[in-house]
Amino acid sequence: MRHNYQLDTDAVLSALGDKRPTLLLQCCCGPCSSYVLEYLTRYFDVTILFYNPNIQPRREYDKRLYWLREVIARYGSQVKMLECGYDGESFSEVVKGLEREPEGGARCTECFKLRLRETARLAGDNGFDWFCTTLTVSPHKDSERINEIGLACGRQYGVKWLPSDFKKREGYKRSTELSREYGLYRQSYCGCLYSLAESENLNRG
Repeated sequence: MRHNYQLDTDAVLSALGDKRPTLLLQCCCGPCSSYVLEYLTRYFDVTILFYNPNIQPRREYDKRLYWLREVIARYGSQVKMLECGYDGESFSEVVKGLEREPEGGARCTECFKLRLRETARLAGDNGFDWFCTTLTVSPHKDSERINEIGLACGRQYGVKWLPSDFKKREGYKRSTELSREYGLYRQSYCGCLYSLAESENLNRG
């Protein structure tokens, strides 16, 4: 039986009481952040981290960053942002030898590790109480794998990992509703050129 991480989230939020801890939230795009921000800003002082060296080509990276900023702007000064700059070489290095892996396989695991390790490091260095990612809102992402990686990275850098499965309780549905409401660009592939090629092959079929 798969673990229900939404229940873990509930337990953390319930234990907060009147506190509003700080949270560093790794985000990949505007659509994924839309619902997650709506949800988490009720409980945390959120700073968005845009660290996504997997997003290719550069124009796609810039496009997703632009639309993420459009979402954040709706929160005014309530939500801050930390953008790390484009670093595609880091992604290429960690997936070397895994280029032929299917989407969702070992290459994706290394990609998750890369992004969550850096999020945990920055959260620890900058004194955040918690860190998390929007990745689990996607029905195409393995929430169990993401949470296991996040927990391990949290232990490594001494910062608390917020467990999540944001697609639960119609979170993904809400993200699509908000994307339409906000007029957001919704990408057709995960991020890397390998996922783009796979998406294009599926569309041809």
